[in-house]
Amino acid sequence: MRLTILGGGGFRVPLVYGALLGDHAEGRVTRVVLHDVDAGRLRAIARVLAEQAAGVPDAPAVTVTTDLDEALRGAAFVFSAIRVGGLEGRAHDERVALAEGVLGQETVGAGGVAYGLRTVPVAVDIARRVARLAPDAWVINFTNPAGLVTEAMSRHLGDRVIGICDSPVGLGRRVARVLGARPGEAWVDYVGLNHLGWVRGLRVAGRDELPRLLADPVLLGSFEEGRLFGADWLRSLGAIPNEYLHYYYFTREAVRAYRQADRTRGAFLHDQQARFYAGVAEPGAPALELWNRTRAEREATYMAENRETAGAGEREDEDLSGGYEDVALALMRAIARDERATLILNVRNRGTLSPLDGDAVIEVPCLVDASGAHPVSVDPLPDHATGLVCAVKAVEREVLAAARSGSRATAVKAFALHPLVDSVNVARRLVDGYTAVHPGLAYLG
Repeated sequence: MRLTILGGGGFRVPLVYGALLGDHAEGRVTRVVLHDVDAGRLRAIARVLAEQAAGVPDAPAVTVTTDLDEALRGAAFVFSAIRVGGLEGRAHDERVALAEGVLGQETVGAGGVAYGLRTVPVAVDIARRVARLAPDAWVINFTNPAGLVTEAMSRHLGDRVIGICDSPVGLGRRVARVLGARPGEAWVDYVGLNHLGWVRGLRVAGRDELPRLLADPVLLGSFEEGRLFGADWLRSLGAIPNEYLHYYYFTREAVRAYRQADRTRGAFLHDQQARFYAGVAEPGAPALELWNRTRAEREATYMAENRETAGAGEREDEDLSGGYEDVALALMRAIARDERATLILNVRNRGTLSPLDGDAVIEVPCLVDASGAHPVSVDPLPDHATGLVCAVKAVEREVLAAARSGSRATAVKAFALHPLVDSVNVARRLVDGYTAVHPGLAYLG
């Protein structure tokens, strides 16, 4: 079976390949095709993968190409993990927003809108090519903003594109761990949009254990989200929010922390990865060792400003192990081998979550089999969460409309309607600022 990875020169690709190396069952991935627009990054990641595969029997063969059509032909699965504009683009997103006093995080607030505006046209082109060149392929999307991009691609691929994210998986794993449950034996009642969801229950043997967690301040203080949001606020919500909701619930503190930081997250990653790729390019460099070292630093500093603001301390060792590669592998196994699984995924709503329409991509538990991912019915969200989900989904729809029409006015509307942008005039200046630094936004007239 052939897997094509778009963004194949990306830093996190070895996580996926590492998961594939542990799969020896019949029907496994036997060939991996890496595609990227940067040939140098492709060579660097191919070196890391070669060292990963050393001594592993029947390791999937790896080929690289900068030809997108060549990469797509014959693929059974297409893993999309592109970054339009690179990390330099992410750093621009952060700086332009922070200069206006609003959040520039890559998937949340102004930064997420800007990232979406330049990514959606590229993702739509990929979806059209997949439909033409590999109509039987399944697309697994990890390109951010994951929910928005999955919805853009679904308009051309239908249910054959499925979005994944490691954030809900990590949250469910942490909640299960502090309650003494095995993650594989617990049903996580999670619902929302990508980077905008809540754990509302955790059932073990039919019993909801979440009330026990919410009633125990010691347990609440023993894991990342409990320290990040605070026990009192979690009890008020009656749920455990995805970590990205910290940007919504503690907006002022988050913006202040990011403005005071020496470098934005994007700038940090840009510099860090530049060192990594330059190091791997050196003859005889230990590629896998360099990658492991760089990854450890990357994971340890994830959302550092938010944790510092909340006094949450360092990340636990158990939370430094990634996770989205396991979701991707489980998803591929379930579809290719009909190994039924329950996974939290980004899929079309299909009446699952009111009041969103059927084509809105949401993030919920799904039953996955050979016919794809099927969202599980969920209870309605409380009013405060419904309002936030509907507001952000409305922004996503304006981003899609702006990408389709090239309308500057629609782009301004997308920024202005976001809950984390506090002025129409700020929205107008954001569009001016982003079009000045991103050549890819020249389509906005």
